[in-house]
Amino acid sequence: MLTTTPKINKTLLGDLVLSVEATTTMQRRNIMRSSSRWVSGAGIVGLMLGGLVLAGWGLGNASAETQTSSIDLQGLPQSWDKKIPSTSRFTVLTDFGGAAVRDNETGLVWEQSPETKTQNWSEARFQCTSRTIGGRKGWRLPSVHELGSLVDPSVSPGPTLPAGHPFTNVQPAHYWSASSFAGKPSYAWNMGFIMGMVHYLKTTDSHNVWCVRGANNADAY
Repeated sequence: MLTTTPKINKTLLGDLVLSVEATTTMQRRNIMRSSSRWVSGAGIVGLMLGGLVLAGWGLGNASAETQTSSIDLQGLPQSWDKKIPSTSRFTVLTDFGGAAVRDNETGLVWEQSPETKTQNWSEARFQCTSRTIGGRKGWRLPSVHELGSLVDPSVSPGPTLPAGHPFTNVQPAHYWSASSFAGKPSYAWNMGFIMGMVHYLKTTDSHNVWCVRGANNADAY
């Protein structure tokens, strides 16, 4: 028996192949377009997220700088490494009924209005140690360096304090410090608010007294 091979319409087959190839090519293009759009979209999202992160970092830095510049220094110990304008350097403490002033450069708390009575060195130390100011004890005679921190060398004549300071009763006179003079035990350092100069004077002499509260850097009182 003879087997007859069916005839294939070559034109129809060619059209079919072309149709399949066209469909495949179109699908590939669609996939490439979709991939391109996805990559482009991901890139845009990445750029947006990166921008937001950078913006947030910048705002965070600006915020930190603002907080640093406007931070309330009350209650914090200071390291004596800043110069603060006299208009904002001193804070009159309402918790002490206005009887004490905080120096925001050093963190020390001073009598707002020291007594004008003069005393010898031993009496001066005892006076500050026993004083009650603003309803609080814990006062002492300051060191010569602490007294010196209040001096503005550009002011003359005395009292040589920064312009606009809130203190009253400070005299253009010599004030005792708790610092004894190492070379002569019968002498102690004294700060002159007349010209802003330091001296060492006999401990039996009588001079002014200004008490302070806060950090203590003396070995004995």
